[in-house]
Amino acid sequence: MSGPAGARDPGLQPERTRLAWRRTTLACTVASVLAVRTALHSGVSAAGVVLCALCCACWLGFLLVAHRRIHALAATAAPAAPSPRRLTAAVLCAGALAVCGAALVLLDRT
Repeated sequence: MSGPAGARDPGLQPERTRLAWRRTTLACTVASVLAVRTALHSGVSAAGVVLCALCCACWLGFLLVAHRRIHALAATAAPAAPSPRRLTAAVLCAGALAVCGAALVLLDRT
């Protein structure tokens, strides 16, 4: 390792992080589309519509957080760490999307 002890060479790490955010966004998009398909597969019910709307809202929330992070990573060579508030929002949106999707699958079985 060369250079001063405090110098940091990020290398490709910001690009890998950007790609990881994009992959996760794509996975959330697929989960949301499958949730909508599941909700409409066996007929429209009030519970299905509500869960479908929650899935879409969670997807939009995650998309917003991911979009902001991707742009922050692309803006500078050494981006700042994400705020805990935004990371918490991303985790909550992804978790809520999973719970809503599971609820839709269980609702579809009944």
